[in-house]
Amino acid sequence: MPRTAPPDSATPFIARHLIVYGRVQGVFYRQSMIDVATPLSLRGWVRNRSDGTVEALVQGPETAVQTLIAWANQGPDRAQVERVVARDRPLIDNLGPAFERRATL
Repeated sequence: MPRTAPPDSATPFIARHLIVYGRVQGVFYRQSMIDVATPLSLRGWVRNRSDGTVEALVQGPETAVQTLIAWANQGPDRAQVERVVARDRPLIDNLGPAFERRATL
């Protein structure tokens, strides 16, 4: 069961692990995801994978996470997203204060 935000907020916090398939590398997908995640106050990371996919861990208010997942299914203008696999993950207490880019795996 997802943990919830502090008592002053009724919005549950969730975490999702994403794998994005398609033409998603070399099209500014990672930076665009950071640009979308930051104003949504999401925490987590995004990185390219050696198999040509993009991987991300996203954590924050449920509505904001769902907004980012909806964006991930479209991506930036030059991307051609085939599909996004989103899986539930437990919340991570020591995740950094921002959304960041990580090195390719």
